Amino acid sequence: MTIRVLLADDQALLRSAFKVLVDSEPDMEVVGEASDGAEAVALARSERADVVLMDIRMPGTDGLAATRTISEDPELTHVHVVMLTTFEVDEYVVQSLRAGASGFLGKGSEPEELLNAIRVAAGGDALLSPVATKGLIAKFLAQGGSSDGDGSDGAHAERLAQLTGREREVLVQVAGGLSNDEIAERLSVSPLTVKTHVNRAMAKLGARDRAQLVVIAYESGLVRPKVD
Repeated sequence: MTIRVLLADDQALLRSAFKVLVDSEPDMEVVGEASDGAEAVALARSERADVVLMDIRMPGTDGLAATRTISEDPELTHVHVVMLTTFEVDEYVVQSLRAGASGFLGKGSEPEELLNAIRVAAGGDALLSPVATKGLIAKFLAQGGSSDGDGSDGAHAERLAQLTGREREVLVQVAGGLSNDEIAERLSVSPLTVKTHVNRAMAKLGARDRAQLVVIAYESGLVRPKVD
């Protein structure tokens, strides 16, 4: 199956570079290009995109608003957003995850990293490396970014009570940026068992994907950020 990719960035030169790279792969193709968030949402619908590479900062409707619109649309549940960022502002990274993005990627990443990100997102997994998770997210939350004033912290904590001991244990490992295989090895269980626990935790916590699980783990206080 060919992965249908949508490029959303206000820099035409960058979109062109990404298009050449993506179209060079036999298992993916660029099906549209958008220069702002509103156009990205429209093209995600019309072109049946699987993955959107979304810039955070764009004129008009920015990437955060567009990602939120996509994640809240029941007709676009198949669309996975990878946020493109320069990592200049940690807050944007966390906001993108809260908005429903499957993960984030630096614009300066190597070509293979970008292609891998597309494949990971298309497969329904979260693009969250241990470095990004422990560094960017933890740093932001430690600076007081864990609450946005909507009472979500209390709601998350209440939902955590529904998890079994093993599900909580797996959630802690997910928040550390570990893959199912890595968690399975650490807990001496099968990857399939880990996947089952992750899926159950997502259902109980109302999380869209693994990226949302990470944010919830930190916001609820289950995992305490450590900042150097």
